[in-house]
Order: sequence, then structure tokens, then C-alpha cells
Amino acid sequence: MALNDELRYEVRAIFKKTWTTRDGIVVPEPADLLLGNDAVNLEATVLYADMDGSTSLVDAYAPKFAAEVYKAYLHCAAKVIRSEDGVITAYDGDRIMGVFTGNFKNSNAVCAGLKIQWCVDEIINPAIRAQYPEKIYALKQTVGIDTGKLLVARTGVRGSNDLVWVGRAANYAAKLTDLDEGFSTWITDSVYKKLNDGAKYSNGINMWEERSWTKMGNMRVYRSNYRWPA
Repeated sequence: MALNDELRYEVRAIFKKTWTTRDGIVVPEPADLLLGNDAVNLEATVLYADMDGSTSLVDAYAPKFAAEVYKAYLHCAAKVIRSEDGVITAYDGDRIMGVFTGNFKNSNAVCAGLKIQWCVDEIINPAIRAQYPEKIYALKQTVGIDTGKLLVARTGVRGSNDLVWVGRAANYAAKLTDLDEGFSTWITDSVYKKLNDGAKYSNGINMWEERSWTKMGNMRVYRSNYRWPA
């Protein structure tokens, strides 16, 4: 069968086949799902952590230095996400995606976001300055967090596949990282409403500033520049 005939047949099958879905309470592994129309429904909170200015980094500095910055950032972010009971679900160039489930998923994700910024300020940038005093470079990053229902399915081809996360939480968390505006952590109102006091206040002061997300119909979101030690 020619490739184009094979693709026509397989695409028609994707749209015709009935979905098999079930509710889940933990982040599934790819092996838990079939490559067909098989999916898990999950209530989860999604965190995206994204380096700022990665294009400028690779344009202005040697590849090995840029790779070291990437590695340091993604290493710290991954360790922090796991420390707050999150599951790392994807690395995408200069960004990382973590998924949190359970009763404290929103507060845990927010704590992870604040700790990632602390790592940037107190671990990564000081290490860059110590190792490369001649370089004028400081890493910046933004974290976006949203919560909601996700449909988790397995996509790709046999031997090369991964999970796809379909739902507002994954999409909005990623888009929030584009806001920046000098603030390192952005969360939706849905996340903010479910935070415990420890993730909302510092010494009695609200760590979060309310804003309107104009590109999303003036949706209410919150931003913060607070940091938590990892």
C-alpha cells in the first residue's frame, strides 16, 4: 500500500472509531493507554515553566554555554516539580510541563512555581556569574499554571509515541508564560480560588496581584514575583 493510501485509511479510522474513556486519579504512563481512541479523564493542575529569550541566548553565545543554561534550568525545574508531588510530562526545548493531581494540586503547583524562580535567582544565575564572570547574561523565566479537566490520550506511531493533554489547563498554562511583564509566576483565577493560605500569603500579605488577561476576554488572572526557597 502506498504511503498516501495508508494515511488516508488510518486518518479515516481515527475519526470513525468510538472512544474508550475512563476516569483517573493519577497521571497515566504511555503504556497505560492504547494508540487507538483510548483516553483517561483527569482533574489536574498543569504547570509550564519556560525560559525567556532563548533565541537571543543561542544567537549571542556559544552552543555549549547555551546548552549548560538549558540543562541547569530544566534540571532545577524538574527536581522542584517532583519535590512538590508533580509529574514531569514533557520537555519541549526550553520549557518543561508538570502535572499535579490530588487534594493539594493547586497549592503544590504554585509552590513549585515560586521555588523555580528562587532557583533561578539564588542558584543558577550565581553559578553562571561564578563560572563565567566575563559574560553578561542572566537567566529569566516565566511559569504559568491552570487547573481543570484533561483528556489524556496516546498519540504518534508504534515505536514513537507519547501522551497528548487535551483541555484548557494545558493550553492556558502554556499561554500564560507569554505574559511575562516582569512577573515570574502567573496563575488563573481557578487556581487562585483553591490555594491554601500558605500558597497565598506571606507574613499576612497576599503574594498575588489580580490582572485582566485582555487577549482572553479580560479573564481574571494573578501574578507574583514572590519566591520560595527550594
